[in-house]
Amino acid sequence: MKVLLIFLSVLIGCLGLSAYTMSRFPTTPCWCWSRDQGMVVTTVPHPRWNEYASYGSYGTEADWNDPQRIIPLDYHQAQGKRIFYQQCVWCHADTTPAGPSNRSNVTPAPPLMNDGAVFNGMSDASLQQAIALGGRALGKSAMMPPYGKSLTQDDIRNLIAYMRVIAVPAYGKPSVKGHRNRKGKTS
Repeated sequence: MKVLLIFLSVLIGCLGLSAYTMSRFPTTPCWCWSRDQGMVVTTVPHPRWNEYASYGSYGTEADWNDPQRIIPLDYHQAQGKRIFYQQCVWCHADTTPAGPSNRSNVTPAPPLMNDGAVFNGMSDASLQQAIALGGRALGKSAMMPPYGKSLTQDDIRNLIAYMRVIAVPAYGKPSVKGHRNRKGKTS
């Protein structure tokens, strides 16, 4: 019984000390795991309003133009991000996880994957066709290989979902022109 009382008093003391310490940080602390240091406590590197941006999501992506803005990703967008970093990053980004990209060596330079000025005007079907058939089939750069045999249709749709969520300017789904009622008449 004494051991239990000692354990509970130490536990309550540690929790109280932790709460006191956390209240002294100027911003919300983040308990992070660093590979070389073990567990460390730092301040949150993004604004407080964005602290729980990924709640209910499958991942996040930092906005390429504003790293302080964190974009939450749903399941399909997160799968598209995975495919992007496996297949597309080398030509459709300025930097890669491994360092500089090959984009500057390709002529003509491929658009950045987040370039909404280029991709927002394209339909999902035309993007699917470009990814599946490659650049040469559509009169674009022959440097872009066809991915129709190595990626599934779901993979391509997930990649497009990722492109849409990171687009700058933001992608807006096209509106449907003229809604047809049950009798087939346009309203």
